[in-house]
Amino acid sequence: MLPTVFLSEVVGTAILVLLGCGVVANNLLAKTKGHGSGTLHINWGWGLAVFAGVVVSYKSGAHLNPAVTFGVMASGAKEFVPGVPVDAASIATYLAGQMVGAFIGAVVCWLAYKQHFDEDAPEGYKLGVFSTGPEIRNYGWNFMTELIGTFVLVLFILGLGHWTGGQLGWLGALPVGLLVVGIGTSLGGPTGYAINPARDLGPRIAHAVLPIPNKGSSDWAYSWVPVFGPIVGGVIAGLTAGFLLPA
Repeated sequence: MLPTVFLSEVVGTAILVLLGCGVVANNLLAKTKGHGSGTLHINWGWGLAVFAGVVVSYKSGAHLNPAVTFGVMASGAKEFVPGVPVDAASIATYLAGQMVGAFIGAVVCWLAYKQHFDEDAPEGYKLGVFSTGPEIRNYGWNFMTELIGTFVLVLFILGLGHWTGGQLGWLGALPVGLLVVGIGTSLGGPTGYAINPARDLGPRIAHAVLPIPNKGSSDWAYSWVPVFGPIVGGVIAGLTAGFLLPA
């Protein structure tokens, strides 16, 4: 079962990142059809990216996000999906699948926009396609922003699972995607709302290794914020769900 979980998480996370980073590339990079279309365009693109990723990764429960994995674990669940117990091996499988998928999705996005990455563009725009960054750099407050946004996301996902019993099928992916749009429009202003460590770290690594002209720094000094902020937010959401949501 674990190989299936790994592949499911790789494919789902790759699609999520491909479409999510793709909408940012379409918005930021020069000579694209969507150039300058604005943050609402990006928010909806990320929401639909999450929807698509969740739909194709139902075999693993569609975590696609280490914060979700840690949140499920913190909630006291015994299994991630039927037949996959919450243990060290399964946790490692989910995290590995998410990171590999995020890296692959970012590389495929670069391939799709290769000619536009080769054009002259600010270094920050090229990095912004791959990973998040703060508008006002204050690591403590940036961390808090990511924690809060991810808390909302993970608590909602856990609550949705409790109330529906996982019986909505593909319709269960729709409210999650819509919530991602909502988080982006309401809480995305300070940091660009990573709310997913794999979504930020995997593409940041891709940015560091890909042969992108004049790409500048990958901003590793900030990289810990969109990793640990969401993990802490996910764990707090899981602990909260363990007390407040119906069994």
